[in-house]
Amino acid sequence: MALAKRPTTRLRELLAAPGVVIAPGVADALNARMVAAEGFNAIYMTGGGTSAVRLGMPDVGLLTLPEMVDNAGRIADASGLPVISDADTGYGNPLNVQRTVIAYEKAGVAGIHLEDQESPKRCGHLSGKSLVSTAEMCNKIKAACDARRDDDFVIIARTDALTVEGFDAALDRGRAYEAAGADMIFVESPLTMEHLTAIPKAFKVGTLFNMASSGKTPFLHKDELSKLGFKLAIYPNFAILSAIPVVRRFLRELRDKGTVEHLTKDMATFTEWFDIVGMDSVKALEEKYGLPEEKRARY
Repeated sequence: MALAKRPTTRLRELLAAPGVVIAPGVADALNARMVAAEGFNAIYMTGGGTSAVRLGMPDVGLLTLPEMVDNAGRIADASGLPVISDADTGYGNPLNVQRTVIAYEKAGVAGIHLEDQESPKRCGHLSGKSLVSTAEMCNKIKAACDARRDDDFVIIARTDALTVEGFDAALDRGRAYEAAGADMIFVESPLTMEHLTAIPKAFKVGTLFNMASSGKTPFLHKDELSKLGFKLAIYPNFAILSAIPVVRRFLRELRDKGTVEHLTKDMATFTEWFDIVGMDSVKALEEKYGLPEEKRARY
């Protein structure tokens, strides 16, 4: 039997193909399953979403490497898709960055992005950020590239310089990171179409478009992104944002009316929920390995 391609190789092939790769963002394994079920080819683990889901806290540098790697590994396992993951600042100096790369690679992640903020970092769409020097970030990128054991593991260099030092400085930093060995450049928080038009043209490697929900970056259709030359587009937290109003409505209706019977027509059914998380696979495995009929899971 032929071995399945590694997720890293699958991601490289997606990025080498024409057009832009769309990677919805998730913060847990359940939503990862839904992304795969809807036919997407790649998936993104959002650091901001992970902070919200795991800690109930904003994205201000509170998560640790083990927490992030654990979450990314669960998302990779549940989805079966190549996962691109937020890896913050790499959690320290170049030696820490090497441990970060090794940990994500072991977890089955296909690629990560590392940013040039000082610790503790901030969400890229918040103010109050400060940056490490270009030289320090270049050394982190070199360390990351040296640490990977799979040459297909994708190292994405993110710069937050645009809102700190200006757009020209962001492009200069991106070019330095490209020269240091980054496979892709991620210029955070572009504010105008002029920015978005210039970014893909500024680099020889592919570029990442972050469709964040802050309202700072213009919304673009995937065809526009492809025409501009972006190779990867991430949508970090729209799954979470879509769920918040629905969950709030359920809670308020339960609080005020004492029942949720009138809401069930708008909810997933019990069987739909269990089917999403792999009930068919469980039933097939229990049959394959001879569990007694009366002890098998069924509806």
